[in-house]
Amino acid sequence: MANQSINYSFLLLEFSEVRELQMLYFFVFMVLYLAILTVNLLIISAVLFNHHLHTPMYFFLMNLAIQDLGSASVIVPKTMANTFMNTRRISYYGCASQVFFIVFFMGSAIWILTVMAYDRYIAICNPLRYERIMNKQVCIYMILAVWVGGLLNGFLHTCFTFAPPFCSNIISQFFCEIPQLLKLTCTGLNLNEIRLMVFVCVLSIGCFFFILVTYTSIFTAVLKIRSLEGRRKAFSTCIPHLIVVSMFLLSGVFAYLRPPSHDLDLASTVIYSLIPPLLNPIIYSIRNKSIKLALSKLLNMGSPSVLICLL
Repeated sequence: MANQSINYSFLLLEFSEVRELQMLYFFVFMVLYLAILTVNLLIISAVLFNHHLHTPMYFFLMNLAIQDLGSASVIVPKTMANTFMNTRRISYYGCASQVFFIVFFMGSAIWILTVMAYDRYIAICNPLRYERIMNKQVCIYMILAVWVGGLLNGFLHTCFTFAPPFCSNIISQFFCEIPQLLKLTCTGLNLNEIRLMVFVCVLSIGCFFFILVTYTSIFTAVLKIRSLEGRRKAFSTCIPHLIVVSMFLLSGVFAYLRPPSHDLDLASTVIYSLIPPLLNPIIYSIRNKSIKLALSKLLNMGSPSVLICLL
């Protein structure tokens, strides 16, 4: 494949052949991407520049924002460029790079959410030992494990996907997606890639059940809290995370377990690839007074109520 890759390129799926509709899609993607950039950079900046947010919960939230920003940045700019220039092409190495970074960022999402669930479990179910268990060193090791695992996952998926030769260069998706690329190989089933996908799926299902068991324990502990204010505070830190996990899983299930359809393919892909990065920071900000206050100070607004109107 080395010789083939020199001048080899793929043709991505276009949204429309009508130029006016192409420009409409370009502006829609531009607005979505600018919104994703804005909300996630605000969260990252708020955590970095406010020492009151230098805690494990907000440290993991910042990494989730980085993941959201990265996953959107891998897909949207290339899509916008192709739509604006009325082309469908992506180079062989550009496609391989896109696969690597998509798997790296999106694959890391479920692991970050799992780490965040564990953090909330320790904070609510074992509060007296929280600072000792979730100390700075442990948090750094946990997030390093997430990112290193994501890098390894992305590297292996990319190597296995692009190892066999391709008999076609037409991808039925607007970005380089592994299931669509596997359909183009000349050798049929790619056993190494399938084994890796099965392993990652089993690992992800394990993370899901860990999150489920963790939140069952959390809600059981919260219901035992006698103080109404204590219950409210505990729920306010858990509900946003649970909404984000549910949204991530439901969008993924809808994208891959629905009947095949051209229109649904495009719609579902946009939903699971762009909507979570946009909504995640907003969901965390709406119910979190500390984030609102930090963002207000960051933006020089003087009052959190002004920020609420923006969100």
